[in-house]
Amino acid sequence: MQPDWSNVRRILAMRLDNIGDVVMLGPALRALRDALPEMHLTLMVSPAGAQIAPLLPWIDECLVERVLWQDASARLPFAPEREHSRIAALAGGHFDAAFFFTSFSQSPHPPAFACYLAGIPVRIGQSKEFGGGMLSHAVLPPADSLHQVDRNLHLLAGVGIKSAAHPLELHVPEPVQAQADALLTATVGRSDEFIALAPGASCAARRYSATRFAQVVPLLEAHTRMPVVVLGSAAEQALCEQVSSLGGVSLAGRTNLAQMAAILRRAQLVIANNSGPLHIADAFARPMVILYSGSELESQWRPRSSPACLLRVPTACSPCYRFDCHEQLECLEIDPQAVVGAALELLSSGTLVTAGGKRC
Repeated sequence: MQPDWSNVRRILAMRLDNIGDVVMLGPALRALRDALPEMHLTLMVSPAGAQIAPLLPWIDECLVERVLWQDASARLPFAPEREHSRIAALAGGHFDAAFFFTSFSQSPHPPAFACYLAGIPVRIGQSKEFGGGMLSHAVLPPADSLHQVDRNLHLLAGVGIKSAAHPLELHVPEPVQAQADALLTATVGRSDEFIALAPGASCAARRYSATRFAQVVPLLEAHTRMPVVVLGSAAEQALCEQVSSLGGVSLAGRTNLAQMAAILRRAQLVIANNSGPLHIADAFARPMVILYSGSELESQWRPRSSPACLLRVPTACSPCYRFDCHEQLECLEIDPQAVVGAALELLSSGTLVTAGGKRC
């Protein structure tokens, strides 16, 4: 059964994990807006995901929460009163419907129960698990290997909200772009014709060696005559300084996420791990070389719109879905020369390439 959308005025959409996951939610948010243009759409995100929310023009409001059911590190203290307060806050939103956007390994049932207690009558999610009446509308999930963008759209289609094949999309406000351009001009003398390198990732199992990245930078600058701009958060400043120790310039900690997105938007080429910058660059169709570890299937998170080369070494343990590697990260034992070769091929052709026998 499909909800009666004529009675739905206020919608809550939940995506409570990382930056890239919220970027990949964009096509579903746009589809919701297209289908129900008069609704009030609230996006509930984690503190990390909230950083990208200002670039998603389809939402009316953003709620920022660190929730128990997404606490992978088990760091939240035992505090039932915190959960009671959250339920009260959800009830105060007077939502008519809630969508729970999850990866293949996440359950929609804990947030659905919270929304049930908050009095939200329509609760929509997809899961292979039995959850009783937690979900008012349970959508049969697709194959685990489906790309996350398509998984999000599959959830909407399950309740009658069809969509076109929307690409990833981010909207950078003009003042933010002007700030980013000014920073680029002040540091590398230009706001275009540069290469962006983002060495960070949310977990160690997805990070290419900083030592190898550092070797990539001067080789790229020598071959392309373009400066390399190393990007990262304030928490990644030490990492980015190590990567830029042999060349390039680090802007880690000197931008917020919106400004970093504006810089990625200008780059001639982006080099990154399987991380948020991959998906941000994909929203701007930037050519990219991705050091794609074996922790996840390529089909689930790979770039969709950009000319791209994904480099990794095939390993028997892939996909492991681990945050930390127990096998010396053999899947990312990639020579810096191979990274540079893939970058040069992309810069010269602007199309999909094959480098060093790796999947591209």
